[in-house]
Parts: sequence; C-alpha cells; structure tokens
Amino acid sequence: MKESITIVKVGGAVVEDELQLSQLLSDFAAIPGRKVLVHGGGRKATKMAERLGVETHMVNGRRITDAAMLEVVTMVYGGLVNKNVVARLQAHGVNAIGLTGADADIIRSHKRPPVAITTTDNDGGTQAVTVDFGFVGDVDLADGDMLARLIEAGITPVVAPLTHDGQGHILNTNADTMASETAKALAPLYDVTLIFAFEKRGVLRNPDDDDSVIQTITHADFDRYRADGTISGGMLPKIENALSAVDAGVRRVIITKADAIDGQQGTVIVNEE
Repeated sequence: MKESITIVKVGGAVVEDELQLSQLLSDFAAIPGRKVLVHGGGRKATKMAERLGVETHMVNGRRITDAAMLEVVTMVYGGLVNKNVVARLQAHGVNAIGLTGADADIIRSHKRPPVAITTTDNDGGTQAVTVDFGFVGDVDLADGDMLARLIEAGITPVVAPLTHDGQGHILNTNADTMASETAKALAPLYDVTLIFAFEKRGVLRNPDDDDSVIQTITHADFDRYRADGTISGGMLPKIENALSAVDAGVRRVIITKADAIDGQQGTVIVNEE
C-alpha cells in the first residue's frame, strides 16, 4: 500500500496577504505526514517590476516574460517569496527546502513557441492574434524519484514556479501546472492528494455567491460548464490541470479556500464519468 502525500498549491493572492499566508502556513504545517508546497507570486512580481521600472504586459491573464521580466520573476519567485515561505515553515517545525525546477533537475521544460489566441476587446468583439509569451516554459518532465529522495529524508519541498530547459535558461512556468506535474510525477510512488488553495471556497456556479460551490466535477461536467459559461477565465486552466492529474493517477484533486486545506471542503475533481 502506498504512503499518502499531500501537495498544496497556493496562489499569489494568498501569498501577498499576510493574514491568509500566516494561516495557510500554520495549516500546512499541521498536515500529517509527507507534503509538498507549490506557490505562485504573480502580484508580488508585478509590484516589484513597477518598483524597478519594468513594464508588465498581460494577455488573457497570462504574463509576457521578456528578459527584464524574467529577472524580476526569478528574484521574486525563487528568492523573496520562496525563501520567506521556507523560513516561516522552519519556524513551524517543518524542515522545508526551497526549490525551482532547475534545482536537482526536478522539473524541465521547453520555451513556449508563439501561440494563436483569441482576445476580447472592451466592446465584446474578438480577434485572433499570435502572441510570443517570451521566456515561459511548458513542462516536459518532472523527476518524482528525486523529489521522493528529499521527502523520504524528512524534507518538505517548497517549489517556486520556475523551471529550466537543460540548456542553461530559466523559464517562468504556471504554478498550477507545476503543482499538477509534481503530483503526476509522484503518483506512481505515493497516494497523492493535490489541493489548489485560493480565495474562493471552491469552483462556484455563481461567482458572486460563495455558497454556490460545485461539489464534484468530472470531464463531462467540465465540458458542460465550459460550454454554458459557468466556468470561464482563469478557472479553465486550473481545472484542466486538475483533470490531467487525476487522469495520470493522482487519487483526488480539491479546489478550495486557502483556510480549508484539510481536504474536507471545496470542489473535488474526479475522472469518473
């Protein structure tokens, strides 16, 4: 029987809010057994970029990462946010280690080629444009065996959303994808629960009603909710990552509020039709 492991991904909005972050780290420390924390930090990166005079460009909620922005996100994600979280977990008795994908070659990716996307203007019109996201990585592989060596040594990995291409280049990589790929890499070795922690109580039928949490989502549910507009925007890639994880053997994925990472609340993503 496989040992259990919990992987928690926390978004940048929680990382930036001192009260939410403090509560989350306390709750994370209380999770029994093996665990991994994956974090974002986009809002802190945007603020730091502004202080340094680096302009931020977003397309459909995704960051364009040119050379200057890559320096900013490397400093913020791999340094400021990551080491702050590691130090605070040590204070909670968690023997944490901060990692990017380049450390111990745990997550390798390739630079995303220019992609065609559909944008919406202020009048509701749409147009197809080709966008070069710059130094953004799409994951090729994650080394579950290497992560397991650390975990079995009693160390808790804290993973920043940066990867590398094996050719000496750091790449900015979506934190939800990092969490999903980490969970998939560990699934052959552990009984994995992946928790996406953010500001809402789960996936909502009505974004203005915090009590409208959808309890479970399957592939068929997702197709229906996407088609009728119930699920849209940034929640789409989050659920796509969640479904990819359960398809790859992750036991369960939960999307929930940052103060509910005990796995008892939120939306459960399952691969049962």
